[in-house]
Order: sequence, then structure tokens, then C-alpha cells
Amino acid sequence: MAAGTPHDGATAEQQLNDLARQLRVDSVRAAAAAGSGHPTSSLSAADLMAVLLARHFRYDFDRPDHPGNDRFILSKGHASPLLYAAYKAAGVIDDEELLTFRARGSRLEGHPTPRRLPWVEVATGSLGQGLPVGVGMALSGKRLDRIPYRVWVLCGDSELAEGSVWEAAEHAAYEQLDNLTALVDVNRLGQRGPTRHGWDLDAYARRFAAFGWHVVSVDGHDTADVDRALREARDTAGRPTVVLARTLKGKGVASAEDREGLHGKPLPDADAAVEELGGTGDLRVRVPAPPAARVLRATRSGHLELPRYEKGSEVATRDAYGQALAALGTARGDVVALDGEVGDSTRAEFFAKDHPERFFECYIAEQQMVAAAVGLARRGWVPYASSFAAFLTRAHDFVRMAAVSGADLNLVGSHAGVAIGQDGPSQMGLEDLAMFRAVHGSTVLYPCDAPQTARLVAAMADLDGVRYLRTSRGAAPVLYGPDEEFPVGGSKVLRSSGADRLTVVAAGVTVHEALAAAGLLDREGIPVRVIDLYSVKPVDRATLREAAETTGCLLTVEDHRPEGGIGDAVVDAFSDGMPVPRLARLAVTGMPGSASPAEQLHAAGVDAEAIAAAVRLLVEHVVR
Repeated sequence: MAAGTPHDGATAEQQLNDLARQLRVDSVRAAAAAGSGHPTSSLSAADLMAVLLARHFRYDFDRPDHPGNDRFILSKGHASPLLYAAYKAAGVIDDEELLTFRARGSRLEGHPTPRRLPWVEVATGSLGQGLPVGVGMALSGKRLDRIPYRVWVLCGDSELAEGSVWEAAEHAAYEQLDNLTALVDVNRLGQRGPTRHGWDLDAYARRFAAFGWHVVSVDGHDTADVDRALREARDTAGRPTVVLARTLKGKGVASAEDREGLHGKPLPDADAAVEELGGTGDLRVRVPAPPAARVLRATRSGHLELPRYEKGSEVATRDAYGQALAALGTARGDVVALDGEVGDSTRAEFFAKDHPERFFECYIAEQQMVAAAVGLARRGWVPYASSFAAFLTRAHDFVRMAAVSGADLNLVGSHAGVAIGQDGPSQMGLEDLAMFRAVHGSTVLYPCDAPQTARLVAAMADLDGVRYLRTSRGAAPVLYGPDEEFPVGGSKVLRSSGADRLTVVAAGVTVHEALAAAGLLDREGIPVRVIDLYSVKPVDRATLREAAETTGCLLTVEDHRPEGGIGDAVVDAFSDGMPVPRLARLAVTGMPGSASPAEQLHAAGVDAEAIAAAVRLLVEHVVR
């Protein structure tokens, strides 16, 4: 530690205490300058941060992408003043920038994000997510990178009420992630009052120990005690460590210590608090450097050989997903796969068989699966995570926060829609397209046959942001040749003529129903255009507008709820002031039961017969 205060001759422990005081002072000052923020949550964890930063965190701030860097996640993201105070102590921001906290245009947002700061690993603030993402990063270090960096996660005690924390706790212990340490700031107070277990460290210790963690309980304001605990964490092999630190919220300011009603507020008299804490300082910390390291991405070939399918044969798109993913894994050593214990159904098992070293079984813990994918993506891997489309809804907040982080990851939902058949509504993904379309910067794809699926699986690897692919359970006819291209943002016109009376827009299973309906209608002298809208987001505006202009009416058909799916995607193509054509939609509006796939599509009113009936009605009464 380099001293910039009158304490140059201080002992090592005194220097740590001085650093902790400075972190507290700067946390108070930052929140006061902003007129908002969470200084009391920052004050309680300042000693933990001081010891970690000065003694145990190995990091090159000039090279945040250094492969040997330790990783730090502030899971209690509302305590961002403490993080920014630590950045000042490390010399990567100055005092002037510190005082721009929460100002418009400042890098120092209310909750930290990697979009703004290169030293932030992942966006936090939605509590209960830091530890699950940390598990993903630790998995990368232990199983893939094979570099001895450590992952440190600073959690609050309130967030331990989240189920996602315990998904992470079990997974970390199962994977023996001894490179992962959770520091829990047990300050007793949540947002509106006491937490469930208050200062009962034994209650938390019993829970973590039951999952298989090494547990160390400390006085969170005794820097020597904290230092011993972090050394113990580094020396523990075969299992992760949790350091449970008993702290005072608002520590160091008598009027704020352990006081309710101050959460999320600047201190009433910040100047007095700064004086009470010992005044401003300018200590600088020489953070320990990481060891030399490099990441080797093994590859088996550089050439992608996607599976080929014969036109007219029947193949489920979920089968094509698994086969294409396995092929992609052979061509690219940076591709990894995760699954939620349904790999035999999603067909992720094909990748697991060919590339077991890059496959991660997350069991039935969809939040942890998506969080691990985010952590792996942050470490430079290209993750594909799959489960039933219906069950990905459990992880929606992790998907939302992945977008806030700017994470690049691929999610695949199988068994979508009523077309899965007899399993019934609990297994049917009927809201997934809406969920993923609403995510910032997302890409949403819904292939109808095997070649299209294979091409889109490969294309996803090089896209930005959150990418979602919807696959189907049942076998479907192969419509396209093996060399057909499917650019993201495009569509395919499968039937058209100059006499078309109407355009049917479909995707996935309803493409085949639309084609069958078009055949029936053609024999009745009602020609219709059929568009395969495999790219639901971004949508092919040009093709839809041309069809609307030519045929005068668009009928969307989807195996999905009417809200937020293909129908709404088509509406968006005309949302920039262009004239809106006549629009009609068929979608799943009722609550399905158990029945065969064909019976389900018919009962929902999205099969060929229903499409043909709707077209006849539109042509007779609406389209002129």
C-alpha cells in the first residue's frame, strides 16, 4: 500500500484500517454529491473491501482482460459507492470523477455495469445474481481456462433469501469450486427493516455447510480477523468458502450505525459524518499483480460441417439443434453448452457426447444455468444454454440482467407451443417469444425445418447480445436444401403469385400448416402467399411491406399466445409511420389440455383447416 496521508509509518493493520476509513469517507461523499445512493450499505462492508483490495485481490487494472486476473463481483450492487471508492484507492478514477456518482453521463452509475467500466465483470443490482454468475466464472477457471485465478463475490445478507443463491451454493459445492469465495456482509438490516436471520451467523453457517461449503465466521470490522479468513479461503481445497462477516450498517457514523430508515439515502449531515470518520484522505493501494497466464482455446478443426438433410424427410428441429451444436463444437473450441437436465429432450446430449469437457450439466436450476452462461461468456466462451421453453421463464430476470451486462449468450427453448401434444399446458412454452422479444438488443429465431435450424444455430455464435432459438418437439418435413442461406433479419417467401389474395405469415410448426392450407385454398381458386418468418426479431420489414402492398392483408399464425409473438412482430414492421395494412391473427387463446399434437393445433385454431377457414372469411368479407 502506498501512503498518501500522514500515516506513512503506520503498521500494516493500521494501514488497512486507514484504507477502510477512506473507503467509508468516499462512499459518504459520493452519495452526498449525488443526493442519493446507499452509503450505509457501503460503510458496513468497507473493512471487507479494504482487506480484499490490499491483500488478496490479484488484478492488473491496466489490463482488465488479463487472463490471470482475479474476478470480483459486487453482488450487493446498491453498495456501488464502496466499489467506486475502491477504484479511487486503486488509482483508476480520481476524486473529481468519484463525485460524478449517479450524474447523467457518468461512468459511475447507481448500480455498476460493464458497459461503462472495464473493471466491472457483470451488471448487478437485481439481488441474488452475483453468486450464480460467479459460479460460471469459477467453472471457467477450473474446468476450461485452467488458470488459478479466484472469483470473489461480495454479497449482502438480504439477498440470501433469494432461491438463486442456493442454486449457486449447491452447484458450487457439487463442482468443488475451491477458486470461489463468497463474502457475506451480515449487517442485519435490509431495505425496510431487519433481515430474516439478523446477526445469527450460525443460521447462515448451517445452511452453507449443509451444501458443502467451507464456512468462516468473522467480525467484519476486525481487519486482522478478515485477513485471516481470506487467507483460509485461499488455502481451502476441494470446496468453495463463504466468509460470514458480522457488521454494522452505517459503521463509523454514530447517528447511522444499525439504524433503520436510512437505506438508500445519503446521510443527513455528510460533512459531519466525514469529520467523524477522520476526514478525507488520498491513500493509494498497490493491488497485488496477477500471475502470468494465457488462455488456450483448443480446436479440433476450423471447418464447420453442418449436418445435411434430404428434402421431404422428416426431422425434428430439436434434433437438428443438437446435431448442429455438436458440429459447431467440433469446428470451434470456444463453444460450450449448458443444459437443465433435459439434454435428452433438448438434444444437448449430442454435444455432451462429442465434447464432454465443454458441457455443463446444471440440473433443474434454470437461474443457475443462465447465470453460469453469463459467467462463461464474460470469460470469453460462446455458451449455448438449453431447456424447455416453458422453464426458461424462471430465469427471465437473469436474461434481463444479461442484456444490461451486454453479455453475449445463446438460449434455446425446446418443446414450444401446443404442438408438443399430450404433456399438457405446464410443459408448453406459449409466452417465450414475447419474453425474449422484450429483452433489450435480443435476437429471436424460430426455424421450421432441420436445415434452417442448423444454419441458424451456426449464425447465432457470431451475433451480439442475447440470442434465442425456439425448437419443436415433433418431426417436421424438410423444406429447404442444405445450401440455403437464412440471414438473421430475413424471411422466406414459400408461395407467391401475382394473383395472391392474402399473405399468411407463419413460423416454426405453423409454416407447415400454412403451406397445407395454401394447397387447399389453391384448389378452391384462392391463391395466397406464404411467408416463413423464421427471424422474429429483427423482423423482415421489406418483405412484409411488399406483401402487404401486393396482397392487401396479412394473416399471422402462431403456436404462441397472441400477445408479444409473431403477430406483434409483424405489426412492428409498420410502426415507423408507414401505412398499416389489414391485419388478422390466429394464435393460442385458450387453455390447452392433453391431446395429440394434431388435435392440439386444431383445438387452438392454428392448423391448416383453421387457417383456410380464416382466409375464406377474410377474402369474402374483408379483402377487396
